[in-house]
Amino acid sequence: MDNTELKAVIEGVLFATGDAVSIDKLAEITECDKGAVNEAAKELASDYEKAGRGIELTHVEDKLQLCTKAELYPYLTKIAKNKREYQLTDVQLETLSIVAYKQPVTKLQIESIRGVNSDGAVSRLVEYGLVKELGRLDAPGRPILFGTTDDFLRAFGVDSLDDLPEIAPEHVEEFREEAEEEAEERLSVKI
Repeated sequence: MDNTELKAVIEGVLFATGDAVSIDKLAEITECDKGAVNEAAKELASDYEKAGRGIELTHVEDKLQLCTKAELYPYLTKIAKNKREYQLTDVQLETLSIVAYKQPVTKLQIESIRGVNSDGAVSRLVEYGLVKELGRLDAPGRPILFGTTDDFLRAFGVDSLDDLPEIAPEHVEEFREEAEEEAEERLSVKI
């Protein structure tokens, strides 16, 4: 398969699926090696950019996806009937941060870090498509393991979890002190 045909196949598959497709899967269906698929994808992304098209080819971890350019979102919201814009609460953001940095993680682990029940926050994040079930922990009760989704990566503008900012050591100590103070307050209220 020549490069022009490979680019057409990648474009057609991504358009038809409307979702991210792994480079491995594209290599498998085109019977090309991953290097050829990556090279064709780079050229296709460049083609879109040079032509000033309304779509772009994005990499999300080891997957490719066709997306509308971000600067066109205001036009999309004018036509979209069910605008999916969520306002995350502080509790949800805190829970999402724990999942992002500690995944795979159980609700119990999230709650031990936060110090409070996190059922509602986790459920809402799953509903929003930012968090998903990854399986079950091989432990008594077989608790569900949670992790972030590709939608999380897109929403926060990162290509992979490796691109998440590192937490500065001084902030870690601040967070620990705040958590200890909150725990002491909860204990004094219960007593």
